[in-house]
Amino acid sequence: MAINDLNAFLASYFQAHHCEVLENTNGVLQIQLTEKMDRALMNRPFYWHYIKKMGREGEPKQLSFITNPNKREENGEWIHFGSPRLQQILRHLKQHERYTKLFQRVDTHVNTPLYPWLVINLKVSYKGKQKKEEMFSLGLQMVTGEMRSEMMETLKTIPLQQTISDYCYTISPIIRLSSGFRRMEAVIDNYIKNQTHDWADASLAAMKEDILTLEHFYVDQMDTEKETMQREMAEIEERYRPVITYEVINGGMFYLTRL
Repeated sequence: MAINDLNAFLASYFQAHHCEVLENTNGVLQIQLTEKMDRALMNRPFYWHYIKKMGREGEPKQLSFITNPNKREENGEWIHFGSPRLQQILRHLKQHERYTKLFQRVDTHVNTPLYPWLVINLKVSYKGKQKKEEMFSLGLQMVTGEMRSEMMETLKTIPLQQTISDYCYTISPIIRLSSGFRRMEAVIDNYIKNQTHDWADASLAAMKEDILTLEHFYVDQMDTEKETMQREMAEIEERYRPVITYEVINGGMFYLTRL
């Protein structure tokens, strides 16, 4: 269910933002940025200010990403779940493209129905002694209730546009939006419930050990340093207590022919 193919996720992201994919082989992804995406990701405001002041076009940068662990030594930026670059990309999606509405491009001369799919990309964060993140992409057909995982992979193969094609019409959803969200949450809840959570047990064990060590250190100073000990104990609990959170990155309604 989780987006295990980070390479495909990145390729889809940049293609959706009109960046040219120069290479995409065996976990090596080379991208030619547009000016807009250079401004969004490369943190070069003074360069672009200078270029525009001089009346020149400017040269957006190229990025090379390595998603294959066996190729980490090659030239490029090693990117993985939790890496600063991926967090930057997710923030960009969240801030600028949280919700969209798109239609499948259909070349037809007969009346063709397009069915509504609610698509959500979300991040699940596991916080404890160690941190881990997973990306999920779910699609819910809002008429039949069919649910699909890795929906972004499906959408990557479908031509999409912002306006509906001639001779096409949309089918009204039967499932309400709020109900659709709850169904997706239930799928993620069930996924997490069925995982082993050794990481949480390890975090709780580490927390208990650090608290015992702290209590031993303050054993002769309980009266004079009680507030300090309690503050440090709260910091230990904050650092180690296992927490799982969901965060919607973006999503939208996609009107598609039958998949």
